[in-house]
Amino acid sequence: MTFDTLADYLLEKALFTNEDLVLIKSYAVMKRVTKRDFIFKTGEICKHMIFVSKGLLRLFRVDDNGNDYIIRFASETSWMSERESYLTGQPSNYSIEAIENSEVLIWKKEDFRYLLDQIPALKVVMKSLLEKNQIATQHRVFTSMSSSAEEKYRQFIETQPGIFNRLPLHMVASYLGLSRKTLSRIRNTS
Repeated sequence: MTFDTLADYLLEKALFTNEDLVLIKSYAVMKRVTKRDFIFKTGEICKHMIFVSKGLLRLFRVDDNGNDYIIRFASETSWMSERESYLTGQPSNYSIEAIENSEVLIWKKEDFRYLLDQIPALKVVMKSLLEKNQIATQHRVFTSMSSSAEEKYRQFIETQPGIFNRLPLHMVASYLGLSRKTLSRIRNTS
């Protein structure tokens, strides 16, 4: 019931008519993604908006030494896209991969823009989401610059309780900008 998850999510956020939901669904493509499969890879141009109905995704970048840097996670009822490439039309330095077997809804960029133009409630929901994401990003940057490793770990557990236990330790370390050794030490002393 992948679309039902989205419909419930949208109806919690704003007033959508049945016609609105039918139109949104008509442009959506449901996709099942197996653990470790890529939805989007480095070097491609991001041309899709993604909604996670079930599962867990990560947006990440790999440096020249082969180290992963996770920018964000998206679990159930979350949106995912590589915003820079999506907005600029330039090839991306990032990838989106399934951490778990997942079910997602995907819209082509031009279709999603059409939906935003046709459905005012969707535009309101997405604007609010972008604003919240910008605030969360500011908090994350500040925390990463000003907090100790222990504080970063504690804050992650508090702000991401729904996904913490679903992630391998090396991904938590990557997201927090810590080595696995440092994160293991922190976990053993907590």
